Amino acid sequence: MQSSSANARILIVEDDPEIGSLLALTVQESGMIATVAEDGRVMQSLLRNNEFDLIILDVMLPGEDGLSICRRIRSEKTTPIILLTALGEEIDRIVGLEVGADDYVTKPFSPREIVARIRSLLRRASYGLANNVDQRKLRFDGWQIDPLRRQLHDPSNARVALTTTEFDLLLAFCRNPGRIITREELLSLTHSGLAGPIERSIDVHISRLRQKIEVDPKTPALLHTVRLGGYMFTARVEQS
Repeated sequence: MQSSSANARILIVEDDPEIGSLLALTVQESGMIATVAEDGRVMQSLLRNNEFDLIILDVMLPGEDGLSICRRIRSEKTTPIILLTALGEEIDRIVGLEVGADDYVTKPFSPREIVARIRSLLRRASYGLANNVDQRKLRFDGWQIDPLRRQLHDPSNARVALTTTEFDLLLAFCRNPGRIITREELLSLTHSGLAGPIERSIDVHISRLRQKIEVDPKTPALLHTVRLGGYMFTARVEQS
């Protein structure tokens, strides 16, 4: 993962040649490296032989659709994913987040918005690597979170895959245990900035996070919802 957006490698999965060329040009003019794949088959071949810092993935693709591809990528990799969709309904955006996307952009889009969202995700994915922040490992209920390597291990020491946003949220909670954190504060603590996930999306990401760390996600013991307040992480957190 690049420590900044300079020379970041961006994989664009888009079947419309005009949109794919526009995205590639936008990425390249911003100092990043763009590679375009027209479908999931070409994308998979590229992923086998190359490392990318971020993926822009169109939802409406020929053959395997973008949501299915996103779910498959997320089961194997933690690479940040931005979904590109012409669908404007909120339920469609929520489904995208539920299958593992970190963010989404609705067509038609502005080049400035795409670049802002790419830089936001890259900044969050590498936050702290070049900054003087506390990178000591944190432990809770047998779990271990490593801010430097951006890894989470369960009590059996198996690595648990998290999206960029899920990792940011869990790290924010571990650094603020026992405190009610509002959705607005979570956006700030995860360094999302203006280009990060909208406030409503926080709930979807937290639901996915609960699926991964709670014994019973429907009755969470670690990550509580506080009515009219936000969320509270109730586990005892220790540094190591």
